[in-house]
Amino acid sequence: MDTLRQIRFVWKPLVFVASLVPFALVVGDLYEITGTLGANRIEEIQDRFGNWGLRFVLIALAVTPARNILAKPWLARFRRMLGLFAFFYVLLHFATWLFLDQGLLLSAIIEDIVERPFITIGFAALLILLALTATSTAGMRRRLGSRWQKLHNWVYVAAILGVWHYWWQVKLDASDPAVYAAILAALLGYRIWRRKKPRKQATVPSTA
Repeated sequence: MDTLRQIRFVWKPLVFVASLVPFALVVGDLYEITGTLGANRIEEIQDRFGNWGLRFVLIALAVTPARNILAKPWLARFRRMLGLFAFFYVLLHFATWLFLDQGLLLSAIIEDIVERPFITIGFAALLILLALTATSTAGMRRRLGSRWQKLHNWVYVAAILGVWHYWWQVKLDASDPAVYAAILAALLGYRIWRRKKPRKQATVPSTA
């Protein structure tokens, strides 16, 4: 089996199943099959989905550096799936807050989004990821042309907002968001270094 077939029929299904494990564990803990959610179940569910959403954003951003450093161009074939899982978990994080925490009370939801800055920037990150998800298909890429890449560069803005949202949310120990911030800084630093790195020019042999 060649590499592309292995990716399509072996590795992609494995990555897909592995990416669903955090969701399965939340459901299992909710019914006390795999563990428990503790005293504040809604907050625990919300935090878990939010953390995994941010992790998948960073994992998706790490695909390109890994592809370049390891010289494995086929790694790019996992980027869209990982990005979609990032949106999936961020959406679950938002839905938990929307339905379970706020009880779908519109006035309280609008008030929180407008008056609580960490919720404002988290909601902005969600909207960016929604736009990226809606335009992630090959058909949308063809329709948008050169604008597609410019739009999808906004994933870095979403990542920054996500880390910022997490940092402002914690009240005492900021060690976890600091780790996410360091990873994001490394990924952004690599991108900047890569763009500024002078490209090797092909040497033209001189003729006698």
